[in-house]
Amino acid sequence: MPQSDELLVKLPEAIIFDLDGTLVDSYEAITASVNHVRSAYGLPPLPESEVRRHVGRGPTYLLEKTVTGGDIVKDLAKYRAHHPSVLRSGTHLLAGVASTLKALKQGGFLLGICSNKPGPYTRELLDYLELSSLFAAVIGPEDAPRIKPAPDMLKAALARLRIAPANALYVGDMVVDVQTARAAGVTVWVIPTGSDDLATLLAAQPDRILKSFDELVPLLAKKKGSGPFSTVFHR
Repeated sequence: MPQSDELLVKLPEAIIFDLDGTLVDSYEAITASVNHVRSAYGLPPLPESEVRRHVGRGPTYLLEKTVTGGDIVKDLAKYRAHHPSVLRSGTHLLAGVASTLKALKQGGFLLGICSNKPGPYTRELLDYLELSSLFAAVIGPEDAPRIKPAPDMLKAALARLRIAPANALYVGDMVVDVQTARAAGVTVWVIPTGSDDLATLLAAQPDRILKSFDELVPLLAKKKGSGPFSTVFHR
């Protein structure tokens, strides 16, 4: 898998992020809502490690995999009714995220989010975590015809930001993010902090695998060289 700094032919104008597993750890909240639905069928609760494997491909996929044999329409309604009660308490920022996003914003990058998580949940979390002002575009499954790994949502984010695919970088934590970026013609970096492990991500051949989220800043600062962005990071 390539890891060269020259993979970015030029510095991106925009950086678009996945949410769950990339910026935030919300597996506790998601697991609680999945188990709420399971309890309606008398099913035992699943551990977070089992639910985690199915996160990132939208709520329909999640419930089809974790509540087999259920009524998907009713199950989605139960999940959505329950989730607001645990959304905030069961979600926290991953290490290095807040400082990195602020540095990127100060450095002049346009920031966006492209997530299969329902948009209202994403926006509530961004408000709660005091990050909303950093993002110029927040795209959820309601904003495009098809969810990831189809390129529609990422293309919608690019359109909202008025950025060409060649001028963007997408950062995620799953194979589905690699597939989405490839289909949209966008460079993709991933970090193994979410639903897919390192070996799985390696096999997907992203353009780079980050060791940590805050590695984003020095990598981009190095590419940019001297200037305001380097000053923001190195001061």
